[in-house]
Amino acid sequence: MSREVLMLADVLAREKNVEPEVVFGALEAALAHATKKRYLDDVDIRVEIDRATGEYQAFRCWEVLPDEAGLEFPERQYLLFEAREIKPDIQVGEFIEESVEAVDFGRIGAQAAKQVILQRIRDAEREQLLNDFLARNDTLVSGTIKRMERGAAIIESGRIEGRLEKDQMIPKENLRIGDRVRAYMVRAERAARGPQLVLSRTAPEFIMKLFELEVPEVEEGVIEIMAAARDPGIRAKIAVKSNDPRMDPQGACIGVRGTRVTAVTNELNGERVDIVLWADDPAQFVINGLSPAQVSSIVVDEEKHAMDVVVEPDQVDVAIGRYGQNVRLAAEMTGWAINILSVDEAEQKHEQEASGIREMFMEKLDVDEDVAEVLVQEGFSTLEEVAYVPLAEMLEIESFDEDTVNELRSRARDALLTDAIVHEEKMESAAADLMSVAGMDEETAAQLTAQGVNTADDLADLAVDELMELVGMDEERAKALIMTARAPMLAGA
Repeated sequence: MSREVLMLADVLAREKNVEPEVVFGALEAALAHATKKRYLDDVDIRVEIDRATGEYQAFRCWEVLPDEAGLEFPERQYLLFEAREIKPDIQVGEFIEESVEAVDFGRIGAQAAKQVILQRIRDAEREQLLNDFLARNDTLVSGTIKRMERGAAIIESGRIEGRLEKDQMIPKENLRIGDRVRAYMVRAERAARGPQLVLSRTAPEFIMKLFELEVPEVEEGVIEIMAAARDPGIRAKIAVKSNDPRMDPQGACIGVRGTRVTAVTNELNGERVDIVLWADDPAQFVINGLSPAQVSSIVVDEEKHAMDVVVEPDQVDVAIGRYGQNVRLAAEMTGWAINILSVDEAEQKHEQEASGIREMFMEKLDVDEDVAEVLVQEGFSTLEEVAYVPLAEMLEIESFDEDTVNELRSRARDALLTDAIVHEEKMESAAADLMSVAGMDEETAAQLTAQGVNTADDLADLAVDELMELVGMDEERAKALIMTARAPMLAGA
């Protein structure tokens, strides 16, 4: 029988023009599948063929899981403590194997093995087609709608297929079988049995690729499309820059009499496109992005990654746009949160912020309202600024003499020290509570308190993936810590 296995492997390898290893792998899969049918349960079977002799063995396998994980499939899984009763040095992720009687090769027959091999060859061919497509590095897919499946369009491009879901189509466009369409490749799914390309006509990248197709200067690198945002089928914004000072990037993208932008608009089912200038300065980029609105002033909050944009009353509606469309697209394109304020609203907000800072100075520095007001008027907004701004700058304030300045700096430093001590005490208290969780270490506790996780209850409320992201630990340890933190609650239940 072993000779028959070797002969079949050799014949099929030659007949199908594949490597012998592909055939052996298919034979092992066919034998494992046939052997598995002997069991009522969903067991895991592995078959190993000796490439030199053709002899083969079958093994039943159990995967080793952490003790706290629990068994989802007892017929093919062991907990760690159970596995170590069989093999003391085994680790999580390894397998316990038990030799079992393999099905006779003659029972499955060459035809069954051949079917497995043919499927593997088809899979290899699909993989090669996908690799060839991806090697072209072309994410703009052009093809014909071959069929419709549950509202999704299956697009054939050469010998490869893509799937365009209903929610990735431009609203109100009516696509039919036989239509030629373009779409952006979002990703490739190698394991998919059906279409392997996931497509979109609503992605911002789609409009960028269309302009690259219509504007030769973009393809040549003279003009770059830096960002885009879309309300599919209605309105879009793209930001462009020129690498040649003689080239007008907006004019180039619009084209003579608007021919280039019109071609893109037609492809996007009438979607109106605003072409704005890119700027390295974020504030200027936001101002450009809000076009056609005219901006009076802008305040940047780096910490919150937001900007307050002040416009005249008659420009508020223009800046916001219909249903908030203009400001929303500008925010998506620039990556900044944008708050549109009228001049009156901006003044009111500024006064509220100044009042809060003034009250903080009065409380922390123990000064009257007049002194606090001088600090606010001079642009001071934090205790750190009062404590550590160069002495010469503070001495330039006409309302303060040198003694006043030194006293204010001293009080600011004392207040900062007091706040730091209080904060440290809170952190130590939180860390002590977290350290009560078995398996916790000081470094992890410190990382958690810095992220706002201050108690064992806070830890118990976290999901495993949240804890992994917060402190960068592995999944096994994250599960163990969370289960330990939850133990008192589970015991009480």
